Amino acid sequence: MPKSSQTPIHQSLINAAAKRILLIDGAMGTMIQQHSLEEADFRGQRFADWDSDIKGNNDLLSLSQPQIILDIHRAYLEAGADIIETNTFNSTQVSQADYNMESLSAEINRESAKLARQAADEFSTPDRPRFVAGILGPTSRTASLSPDVNDPGARNVTYDELVENYIESTEALIEGGCHLIMVETVFDTLNAKAALFAVQQVFVKLGYELPIMISGTITDASGRTLSGQTPEAFWNSVRHSTPVSIGLNCALGPDELRPHLLEISNVADTLVTAHPNAGLPNEFGGYDENPKDMAIFLEEFALSGLVNIIGGCCGTGPEHISEFVKSVENISPRIIPGSLPLTKLSGLEAVTIRPDSNFINIGERTNVTGSIKFKRLIKDDKYDEALSVALDQVQSGAQIIDINMDEGLIDGEKAMVRFLRLIAAEPDISKVPIMIDSSKWSVIEAGLKNIQGKGIVNSISLKEGEKEFVRQAKLVKKYGASVIIMAFDEKGQA
Repeated sequence: MPKSSQTPIHQSLINAAAKRILLIDGAMGTMIQQHSLEEADFRGQRFADWDSDIKGNNDLLSLSQPQIILDIHRAYLEAGADIIETNTFNSTQVSQADYNMESLSAEINRESAKLARQAADEFSTPDRPRFVAGILGPTSRTASLSPDVNDPGARNVTYDELVENYIESTEALIEGGCHLIMVETVFDTLNAKAALFAVQQVFVKLGYELPIMISGTITDASGRTLSGQTPEAFWNSVRHSTPVSIGLNCALGPDELRPHLLEISNVADTLVTAHPNAGLPNEFGGYDENPKDMAIFLEEFALSGLVNIIGGCCGTGPEHISEFVKSVENISPRIIPGSLPLTKLSGLEAVTIRPDSNFINIGERTNVTGSIKFKRLIKDDKYDEALSVALDQVQSGAQIIDINMDEGLIDGEKAMVRFLRLIAAEPDISKVPIMIDSSKWSVIEAGLKNIQGKGIVNSISLKEGEKEFVRQAKLVKKYGASVIIMAFDEKGQA
Protein backbone atom coordinates (compact mmCIF):
# COMPACT_ATOMS: atom_id res chain seq x y z
CA MET A 1 0.00 0.00 0.00
CA PRO A 2 1.47 3.41 -0.92
CA LYS A 3 2.70 5.72 1.81
CA SER A 4 -0.03 8.21 0.89
CA SER A 5 -2.57 5.77 2.40
CA GLN A 6 -0.82 5.78 5.78
CA THR A 7 -2.40 7.74 8.61
CA PRO A 8 -0.54 10.53 10.48
CA ILE A 9 -0.05 8.03 13.31
CA HIS A 10 2.86 6.49 11.38
CA GLN A 11 4.87 9.69 11.39
CA SER A 12 3.88 10.57 14.93
CA LEU A 13 5.16 7.23 16.20
CA ILE A 14 8.36 7.40 14.14
CA ASN A 15 9.02 10.96 15.36
CA ALA A 16 8.55 9.93 18.98
CA ALA A 17 10.79 6.86 18.58
CA ALA A 18 13.53 8.98 16.98
CA LYS A 19 13.76 11.18 20.07
CA ARG A 20 13.89 8.55 22.80
CA ILE A 21 13.33 4.94 23.71
CA LEU A 22 9.59 4.43 24.01
CA LEU A 23 7.80 2.42 26.69
CA ILE A 24 5.11 -0.15 26.07
CA ASP A 25 3.01 -1.29 29.03
CA GLY A 26 3.36 -4.40 31.17
CA ALA A 27 1.19 -7.46 31.69
CA MET A 28 -2.59 -7.19 31.66
CA GLY A 29 -3.11 -10.68 33.12
CA THR A 30 -0.78 -10.03 36.05
CA MET A 31 -2.75 -6.92 36.98
CA ILE A 32 -6.10 -8.70 36.64
CA GLN A 33 -4.90 -11.51 38.91
CA GLN A 34 -4.29 -9.00 41.69
CA HIS A 35 -8.05 -8.43 41.87
CA SER A 36 -8.67 -12.10 42.84
CA LEU A 37 -11.80 -12.21 40.73
CA GLU A 38 -14.22 -15.13 41.06
CA GLU A 39 -16.78 -16.57 38.67
CA ALA A 40 -19.44 -14.03 39.66
CA ASP A 41 -17.03 -11.17 39.03
CA PHE A 42 -16.28 -12.37 35.52
CA ARG A 43 -19.99 -12.75 34.83
CA GLY A 44 -21.13 -9.38 36.16
CA GLN A 45 -24.80 -8.61 35.62
CA ARG A 46 -24.88 -9.15 31.90
CA PHE A 47 -23.53 -12.71 31.91
CA ALA A 48 -25.02 -13.88 35.22
CA ASP A 49 -26.95 -16.65 33.47
CA TRP A 50 -24.27 -17.75 30.98
CA ASP A 51 -24.49 -21.52 30.46
CA SER A 52 -20.79 -22.34 30.97
CA ASP A 53 -17.98 -21.33 33.33
CA ILE A 54 -16.25 -18.14 32.21
CA LYS A 55 -13.78 -17.50 35.03
CA GLY A 56 -10.38 -16.87 33.43
CA ASN A 57 -11.77 -15.16 30.33
CA ASN A 58 -9.83 -11.98 31.01
CA ASP A 59 -10.84 -10.35 27.73
CA LEU A 60 -14.51 -10.54 28.72
CA LEU A 61 -13.81 -8.15 31.60
CA SER A 62 -13.81 -5.34 29.04
CA LEU A 63 -17.57 -5.95 28.95
CA SER A 64 -18.37 -7.21 32.45
CA GLN A 65 -15.87 -5.15 34.51
CA PRO A 66 -14.78 -2.26 32.26
CA GLN A 67 -13.70 -0.06 35.16
CA ILE A 68 -11.04 -2.58 36.19
CA ILE A 69 -9.57 -2.62 32.67
CA LEU A 70 -9.72 1.16 32.35
CA ASP A 71 -7.93 1.61 35.68
CA ILE A 72 -5.18 -0.82 34.61
CA HIS A 73 -4.59 1.19 31.44
CA ARG A 74 -4.46 4.39 33.47
CA ALA A 75 -1.97 2.88 35.90
CA TYR A 76 0.41 1.99 33.07
CA LEU A 77 0.07 5.42 31.50
CA GLU A 78 0.69 7.05 34.87
CA ALA A 79 3.85 4.93 35.18
CA GLY A 80 5.10 6.33 31.85
CA ALA A 81 3.92 3.99 29.12
CA ASP A 82 3.79 5.51 25.64
CA ILE A 83 1.95 2.53 24.14
CA ILE A 84 -0.79 0.56 25.87
CA GLU A 85 -2.17 -2.74 24.63
CA THR A 86 -5.85 -3.56 24.31
CA ASN A 87 -7.25 -6.33 26.50
CA THR A 88 -7.79 -8.61 23.50
CA PHE A 89 -5.12 -11.29 23.65
CA ASN A 90 -7.77 -14.04 23.35
CA SER A 91 -10.54 -12.10 21.63
CA THR A 92 -10.67 -14.01 18.34
CA GLN A 93 -13.60 -16.33 17.78
CA VAL A 94 -11.35 -19.37 17.82
CA SER A 95 -10.07 -18.50 21.31
CA GLN A 96 -13.44 -17.34 22.67
CA ALA A 97 -14.83 -20.72 21.63
CA ASP A 98 -13.28 -22.08 24.84
CA TYR A 99 -16.04 -20.19 26.67
CA ASN A 100 -18.80 -20.57 24.03
CA MET A 101 -18.50 -16.84 23.44
CA GLU A 102 -17.54 -16.70 19.76
CA SER A 103 -20.46 -14.38 19.07
CA LEU A 104 -18.95 -11.76 21.39
CA SER A 105 -15.57 -11.58 19.66
CA ALA A 106 -16.15 -8.40 17.66
CA GLU A 107 -17.79 -6.62 20.60
CA ILE A 108 -14.94 -7.52 22.97
CA ASN A 109 -12.37 -6.18 20.52
CA ARG A 110 -14.33 -3.01 19.86
CA GLU A 111 -15.06 -2.19 23.52
CA SER A 112 -11.53 -3.07 24.62
CA ALA A 113 -10.14 -0.63 22.07
CA LYS A 114 -12.55 2.07 23.27
CA LEU A 115 -11.41 1.62 26.87
CA ALA A 116 -7.73 1.83 25.95
CA ARG A 117 -8.35 4.79 23.70
CA GLN A 118 -10.22 6.61 26.46
CA ALA A 119 -7.27 6.19 28.81
CA ALA A 120 -4.69 7.12 26.16
CA ASP A 121 -6.58 10.28 25.21
CA GLU A 122 -6.66 11.35 28.87
CA PHE A 123 -2.86 11.22 29.06
CA SER A 124 -1.90 12.37 25.55
CA THR A 125 -0.40 15.81 25.00
CA PRO A 126 0.84 17.48 21.82
CA ASP A 127 4.40 16.97 23.01
CA ARG A 128 3.86 13.40 24.15
CA PRO A 129 1.19 11.44 22.33
CA ARG A 130 0.08 8.10 23.76
CA PHE A 131 -0.75 5.23 21.44
CA VAL A 132 -3.15 2.30 21.63
CA ALA A 133 -1.97 -0.99 20.15
CA GLY A 134 -4.84 -3.24 19.10
CA ILE A 135 -3.69 -6.71 20.10
CA LEU A 136 -4.04 -9.77 17.88
CA GLY A 137 -2.94 -12.72 19.98
CA PRO A 138 -1.68 -16.05 18.63
CA THR A 139 -4.99 -17.87 19.36
CA SER A 140 -5.24 -21.17 21.21
CA ARG A 141 -4.50 -23.20 18.05
CA THR A 142 -1.59 -23.59 15.67
CA ALA A 143 -1.58 -23.87 11.88
CA SER A 144 1.94 -25.35 11.67
CA LEU A 145 1.81 -28.08 14.31
CA SER A 146 -0.34 -31.17 14.69
CA PRO A 147 -2.49 -31.63 17.83
CA ASP A 148 -2.12 -35.41 17.36
CA VAL A 149 1.30 -37.00 17.88
CA ASN A 150 0.14 -39.98 15.80
CA ASP A 151 -0.85 -37.83 12.82
CA PRO A 152 1.76 -35.15 12.01
CA GLY A 153 -0.32 -33.89 9.08
CA ALA A 154 -3.38 -33.12 11.19
CA ARG A 155 -4.36 -29.53 12.02
CA ASN A 156 -7.00 -28.10 14.37
CA VAL A 157 -7.21 -24.81 12.48
CA THR A 158 -6.62 -23.71 8.89
CA TYR A 159 -5.03 -20.60 7.46
CA ASP A 160 -8.36 -19.48 6.01
CA GLU A 161 -10.11 -19.88 9.36
CA LEU A 162 -7.44 -17.78 11.05
CA VAL A 163 -7.69 -15.08 8.39
CA GLU A 164 -11.45 -14.92 8.88
CA ASN A 165 -11.00 -14.60 12.65
CA TYR A 166 -8.33 -11.95 12.38
CA ILE A 167 -10.28 -9.86 9.86
CA GLU A 168 -13.20 -9.62 12.28
CA SER A 169 -10.93 -8.72 15.20
CA THR A 170 -8.93 -6.16 13.23
CA GLU A 171 -12.01 -4.39 11.93
CA ALA A 172 -13.45 -4.17 15.45
CA LEU A 173 -10.19 -2.92 16.97
CA ILE A 174 -10.00 -0.15 14.39
CA GLU A 175 -13.67 0.74 14.93
CA GLY A 176 -12.87 1.03 18.63
CA GLY A 177 -10.14 3.57 17.96
CA CYS A 178 -6.79 1.84 18.22
CA HIS A 179 -3.81 3.62 16.64
CA LEU A 180 -1.71 0.55 15.83
CA ILE A 181 -2.18 -3.16 15.21
CA MET A 182 0.12 -5.47 17.12
CA VAL A 183 0.54 -9.16 16.24
CA GLU A 184 2.18 -10.44 19.40
CA THR A 185 3.42 -13.46 21.32
CA VAL A 186 3.94 -15.25 18.01
CA PHE A 187 4.79 -18.90 18.66
CA ASP A 188 3.76 -20.09 15.19
CA THR A 189 4.76 -17.86 12.31
CA LEU A 190 2.04 -19.30 10.05
CA ASN A 191 -0.57 -17.98 12.49
CA ALA A 192 1.17 -14.61 12.37
CA LYS A 193 1.26 -14.62 8.58
CA ALA A 194 -2.47 -15.30 8.55
CA ALA A 195 -2.95 -12.35 10.91
CA LEU A 196 -0.83 -10.09 8.71
CA PHE A 197 -2.72 -11.21 5.60
CA ALA A 198 -5.99 -10.35 7.36
CA VAL A 199 -4.73 -6.97 8.55
CA GLN A 200 -3.61 -6.04 5.05
CA GLN A 201 -7.00 -7.12 3.66
CA VAL A 202 -8.70 -4.79 6.14
CA PHE A 203 -6.39 -1.92 5.21
CA VAL A 204 -7.22 -2.35 1.53
CA LYS A 205 -10.92 -2.35 2.35
CA LEU A 206 -10.63 0.80 4.48
CA GLY A 207 -8.35 2.62 2.04
CA TYR A 208 -5.77 3.49 4.69
CA GLU A 209 -3.35 1.60 6.90
CA LEU A 210 -2.22 1.79 10.51
CA PRO A 211 1.28 0.93 11.74
CA ILE A 212 1.85 -2.77 12.36
CA MET A 213 3.92 -4.03 15.29
CA ILE A 214 5.04 -7.67 15.44
CA SER A 215 6.48 -9.51 18.42
CA GLY A 216 7.57 -13.13 18.48
CA THR A 217 8.20 -15.51 21.34
CA ILE A 218 11.36 -17.57 21.77
CA THR A 219 10.15 -20.47 23.85
CA ASP A 220 13.36 -21.69 25.47
CA ALA A 221 17.16 -21.61 25.42
CA SER A 222 17.20 -23.25 21.98
CA GLY A 223 16.61 -19.79 20.53
CA ARG A 224 13.61 -20.82 18.44
CA THR A 225 9.88 -20.24 18.39
CA LEU A 226 7.59 -23.11 19.36
CA SER A 227 7.17 -23.89 15.65
CA GLY A 228 10.95 -24.04 15.25
CA GLN A 229 12.09 -20.77 13.66
CA THR A 230 15.19 -18.80 14.57
CA PRO A 231 14.76 -15.03 15.13
CA GLU A 232 16.25 -14.13 11.74
CA ALA A 233 14.06 -16.68 9.96
CA PHE A 234 11.05 -15.24 11.77
CA TRP A 235 11.96 -11.74 10.61
CA ASN A 236 12.40 -12.88 7.01
CA SER A 237 8.95 -14.48 7.17
CA VAL A 238 7.09 -11.35 8.28
CA ARG A 239 9.08 -8.42 6.89
CA HIS A 240 6.88 -8.29 3.76
CA SER A 241 4.22 -6.54 5.88
CA THR A 242 6.62 -3.59 6.40
CA PRO A 243 6.01 -3.43 10.15
CA VAL A 244 6.91 -0.31 12.09
CA SER A 245 8.53 -2.61 14.66
CA ILE A 246 9.67 -6.19 15.21
CA GLY A 247 10.65 -7.69 18.53
CA LEU A 248 10.36 -10.38 21.15
CA ASN A 249 8.18 -10.84 24.22
CA CYS A 250 7.10 -13.43 26.79
CA ALA A 251 8.50 -16.89 27.73
CA LEU A 252 11.92 -15.62 28.84
CA GLY A 253 13.31 -13.12 31.29
CA PRO A 254 15.56 -10.30 30.06
CA ASP A 255 18.84 -12.16 30.65
CA GLU A 256 17.74 -15.20 28.64
CA LEU A 257 16.15 -13.03 25.96
CA ARG A 258 19.24 -10.96 25.19
CA PRO A 259 21.08 -13.18 22.64
CA HIS A 260 17.91 -13.66 20.61
CA LEU A 261 17.12 -9.95 20.76
CA LEU A 262 20.65 -9.25 19.50
CA GLU A 263 20.06 -11.52 16.50
CA ILE A 264 16.89 -9.74 15.48
CA SER A 265 18.31 -6.28 16.19
CA ASN A 266 21.24 -6.97 13.86
CA VAL A 267 19.04 -7.79 10.86
CA ALA A 268 15.85 -5.74 11.23
CA ASP A 269 15.64 -2.48 9.29
CA THR A 270 12.83 -1.18 11.48
CA LEU A 271 12.22 -0.38 15.16
CA VAL A 272 13.00 -3.20 17.61
CA THR A 273 10.94 -3.95 20.69
CA ALA A 274 11.61 -6.03 23.79
CA HIS A 275 9.11 -6.77 26.54
CA PRO A 276 10.35 -9.80 28.46
CA ASN A 277 8.82 -11.59 31.42
CA ALA A 278 9.84 -10.76 34.97
CA GLY A 279 12.30 -13.64 34.92
CA LEU A 280 11.47 -17.32 34.49
CA PRO A 281 8.45 -18.82 36.31
CA ASN A 282 9.08 -20.09 39.83
CA GLU A 283 7.74 -23.40 41.16
CA PHE A 284 4.37 -21.78 41.81
CA GLY A 285 4.08 -20.28 38.34
CA GLY A 286 4.86 -16.76 39.56
CA TYR A 287 7.59 -14.33 38.53
CA ASP A 288 10.24 -13.02 40.90
CA GLU A 289 12.31 -10.46 38.98
CA ASN A 290 11.79 -7.17 40.81
CA PRO A 291 11.46 -3.85 38.96
CA LYS A 292 14.91 -2.47 39.82
CA ASP A 293 16.80 -5.64 38.89
CA MET A 294 14.86 -6.01 35.66
CA ALA A 295 15.51 -2.37 34.81
CA ILE A 296 19.27 -3.01 34.98
CA PHE A 297 18.98 -5.56 32.18
CA LEU A 298 16.84 -3.28 30.02
CA GLU A 299 19.24 -0.40 30.60
CA GLU A 300 22.01 -2.64 29.23
CA PHE A 301 19.85 -3.45 26.20
CA ALA A 302 19.56 0.28 25.57
CA LEU A 303 23.23 1.06 26.15
CA SER A 304 24.13 -1.71 23.70
CA GLY A 305 21.94 -0.16 21.02
CA LEU A 306 19.55 -3.11 20.80
CA VAL A 307 16.15 -1.49 21.32
CA ASN A 308 13.79 1.31 20.35
CA ILE A 309 10.83 0.26 22.49
CA ILE A 310 10.86 -1.61 25.81
CA GLY A 311 8.23 -2.88 28.21
CA GLY A 312 7.20 -5.91 30.22
CA CYS A 313 5.27 -9.12 29.79
CA CYS A 314 4.17 -11.75 32.33
CA GLY A 315 4.84 -10.79 35.94
CA THR A 316 5.39 -7.09 35.27
CA GLY A 317 3.23 -4.19 36.41
CA PRO A 318 3.24 -0.38 36.55
CA GLU A 319 6.08 -0.38 39.07
CA HIS A 320 8.26 -2.15 36.50
CA ILE A 321 7.36 0.33 33.77
CA SER A 322 8.16 3.22 36.11
CA GLU A 323 11.64 1.81 36.75
CA PHE A 324 12.18 1.13 33.05
CA VAL A 325 11.37 4.75 32.24
CA LYS A 326 14.06 5.98 34.62
CA SER A 327 16.62 3.43 33.41
CA VAL A 328 16.57 4.55 29.76
CA GLU A 329 15.56 8.20 29.91
CA ASN A 330 19.03 9.47 29.04
CA ILE A 331 19.97 6.76 26.52
CA SER A 332 19.61 7.25 22.78
CA PRO A 333 17.40 4.77 20.89
CA ARG A 334 18.85 2.10 18.63
CA ILE A 335 19.92 3.37 15.21
CA ILE A 336 17.98 1.55 12.51
CA PRO A 337 20.46 -0.09 10.11
CA GLY A 338 20.16 0.11 6.36
CA SER A 339 19.15 -2.94 4.38
CA LEU A 340 20.74 -4.17 1.18
CA PRO A 341 18.33 -5.26 -1.60
CA LEU A 342 19.01 -8.97 -1.16
CA THR A 343 16.73 -11.98 -1.49
CA LYS A 344 15.97 -13.04 2.07
CA LEU A 345 14.20 -16.37 2.49
CA SER A 346 13.50 -18.75 5.34
CA GLY A 347 12.37 -22.14 6.39
CA LEU A 348 13.06 -22.77 10.06
CA GLU A 349 16.37 -21.06 9.35
CA ALA A 350 17.25 -17.99 7.32
CA VAL A 351 18.75 -18.03 3.84
CA THR A 352 20.05 -14.83 2.24
CA ILE A 353 21.21 -14.82 -1.37
CA ARG A 354 24.19 -12.49 -1.69
CA PRO A 355 26.39 -11.49 -4.65
CA ASP A 356 29.07 -13.83 -3.29
CA SER A 357 26.68 -16.74 -2.65
CA ASN A 358 27.85 -18.55 -5.80
CA PHE A 359 25.31 -21.23 -6.69
CA ILE A 360 22.12 -21.75 -4.70
CA ASN A 361 21.24 -25.42 -4.95
CA ILE A 362 17.54 -26.14 -5.44
CA GLY A 363 16.49 -29.75 -4.92
CA GLU A 364 14.01 -30.71 -7.65
CA ARG A 365 13.37 -34.38 -6.92
CA THR A 366 10.19 -33.61 -4.95
CA ASN A 367 8.50 -32.91 -8.25
CA VAL A 368 5.90 -35.20 -9.82
CA THR A 369 6.68 -33.88 -13.31
CA GLY A 370 10.43 -34.27 -12.92
CA SER A 371 10.84 -37.45 -10.89
CA ILE A 372 9.20 -40.74 -11.81
CA LYS A 373 10.00 -42.15 -8.37
CA PHE A 374 8.43 -39.23 -6.53
CA LYS A 375 5.35 -39.27 -8.75
CA ARG A 376 4.85 -42.97 -8.06
CA LEU A 377 5.14 -42.48 -4.30
CA ILE A 378 2.57 -39.68 -4.28
CA LYS A 379 0.16 -41.61 -6.53
CA ASP A 380 0.52 -44.69 -4.31
CA ASP A 381 -0.11 -42.59 -1.18
CA LYS A 382 3.34 -43.42 0.21
CA TYR A 383 3.98 -40.02 1.72
CA ASP A 384 6.44 -41.28 4.33
CA GLU A 385 8.70 -42.55 1.55
CA ALA A 386 8.14 -39.33 -0.38
CA LEU A 387 9.43 -37.42 2.65
CA SER A 388 12.64 -39.43 2.45
CA VAL A 389 13.17 -38.00 -1.05
CA ALA A 390 12.96 -34.48 0.39
CA LEU A 391 15.29 -35.36 3.25
CA ASP A 392 17.84 -36.84 0.85
CA GLN A 393 17.74 -33.63 -1.18
CA VAL A 394 18.54 -31.48 1.87
CA GLN A 395 21.19 -33.84 3.19
CA SER A 396 22.81 -33.79 -0.27
CA GLY A 397 23.16 -30.02 -0.15
CA ALA A 398 19.90 -28.51 -1.39
CA GLN A 399 19.46 -25.03 0.12
CA ILE A 400 15.89 -24.80 -1.19
CA ILE A 401 13.53 -27.62 -2.15
CA ASP A 402 11.11 -27.34 -5.06
CA ILE A 403 7.78 -29.08 -4.55
CA ASN A 404 5.58 -29.67 -7.57
CA MET A 405 2.25 -31.51 -7.56
CA ASP A 406 1.12 -30.89 -11.16
CA GLU A 407 -0.21 -34.25 -12.30
CA GLY A 408 -3.54 -35.11 -13.83
CA LEU A 409 -3.94 -38.32 -11.82
CA ILE A 410 -3.71 -36.66 -8.40
CA ASP A 411 -5.50 -33.83 -6.63
CA GLY A 412 -2.72 -31.24 -6.78
CA GLU A 413 -4.08 -28.99 -4.05
CA LYS A 414 -4.74 -31.84 -1.64
CA ALA A 415 -1.35 -33.44 -2.30
CA MET A 416 0.49 -30.13 -1.90
CA VAL A 417 -1.20 -29.36 1.43
CA ARG A 418 -0.63 -32.85 2.82
CA PHE A 419 3.01 -32.98 1.83
CA LEU A 420 3.80 -29.51 3.20
CA ARG A 421 2.11 -30.29 6.51
CA LEU A 422 4.14 -33.48 6.83
CA ILE A 423 7.33 -31.57 6.00
CA ALA A 424 6.52 -29.10 8.79
CA ALA A 425 6.94 -31.95 11.27
CA GLU A 426 10.42 -32.78 9.92
CA PRO A 427 12.89 -30.07 11.05
CA ASP A 428 15.74 -31.61 9.03
CA ILE A 429 13.70 -30.85 5.91
CA SER A 430 11.73 -27.76 6.88
CA LYS A 431 14.86 -25.88 7.94
CA VAL A 432 15.29 -24.84 4.28
CA PRO A 433 12.95 -22.55 2.30
CA ILE A 434 10.22 -24.12 0.17
CA MET A 435 9.71 -23.38 -3.53
CA ILE A 436 6.06 -23.96 -4.40
CA ASP A 437 6.01 -25.05 -8.03
CA SER A 438 2.86 -25.34 -10.13
CA SER A 439 1.27 -24.17 -13.34
CA LYS A 440 -2.03 -23.95 -11.45
CA TRP A 441 -2.58 -20.89 -9.28
CA SER A 442 -4.96 -22.79 -6.98
CA VAL A 443 -2.17 -25.26 -6.12
CA ILE A 444 0.29 -22.43 -5.48
CA GLU A 445 -2.15 -20.62 -3.22
CA ALA A 446 -2.91 -23.80 -1.27
CA GLY A 447 0.82 -24.20 -0.73
CA LEU A 448 1.32 -20.61 0.41
CA LYS A 449 -1.24 -21.18 3.16
CA ASN A 450 0.85 -24.00 4.60
CA ILE A 451 4.41 -22.69 4.91
CA GLN A 452 5.46 -20.54 7.83
CA GLY A 453 8.75 -19.46 6.29
CA LYS A 454 9.39 -17.12 3.39
CA GLY A 455 9.25 -19.37 0.37
CA ILE A 456 9.32 -18.88 -3.39
CA VAL A 457 6.49 -19.11 -5.88
CA ASN A 458 7.47 -20.85 -9.13
CA SER A 459 5.97 -19.14 -11.01
CA ILE A 460 3.69 -16.43 -12.40
CA SER A 461 3.62 -14.96 -15.90
CA LEU A 462 1.61 -12.85 -18.31
CA LYS A 463 0.09 -15.90 -20.03
CA GLU A 464 -3.36 -15.01 -18.69
CA GLY A 465 -2.98 -11.29 -19.20
CA GLU A 466 -1.72 -8.32 -17.21
CA LYS A 467 -4.73 -8.05 -14.89
CA GLU A 468 -4.38 -11.60 -13.61
CA PHE A 469 -0.60 -11.24 -13.39
CA VAL A 470 -0.92 -8.17 -11.16
CA ARG A 471 -3.55 -9.86 -8.99
CA GLN A 472 -1.33 -12.87 -8.42
CA ALA A 473 1.76 -10.73 -7.79
CA LYS A 474 -0.05 -8.73 -5.11
CA LEU A 475 -1.27 -11.92 -3.45
CA VAL A 476 2.23 -13.42 -3.45
CA LYS A 477 3.43 -10.37 -1.53
CA LYS A 478 0.55 -10.56 0.96
CA TYR A 479 1.33 -14.22 1.57
CA GLY A 480 4.94 -13.24 2.24
CA ALA A 481 6.74 -15.10 -0.55
CA SER A 482 9.31 -14.32 -3.20
CA VAL A 483 8.40 -15.05 -6.79
CA ILE A 484 9.88 -16.22 -10.07
CA ILE A 485 8.55 -14.43 -13.16
CA MET A 486 8.50 -16.57 -16.30
CA ALA A 487 8.98 -14.90 -19.71
CA PHE A 488 5.59 -15.87 -21.11
CA ASP A 489 2.71 -13.74 -22.28
CA GLU A 490 -0.56 -14.40 -24.09
CA LYS A 491 1.37 -15.10 -27.30
CA GLY A 492 3.82 -17.59 -25.84
CA GLN A 493 7.41 -17.84 -24.63
CA ALA A 494 9.88 -15.00 -25.16
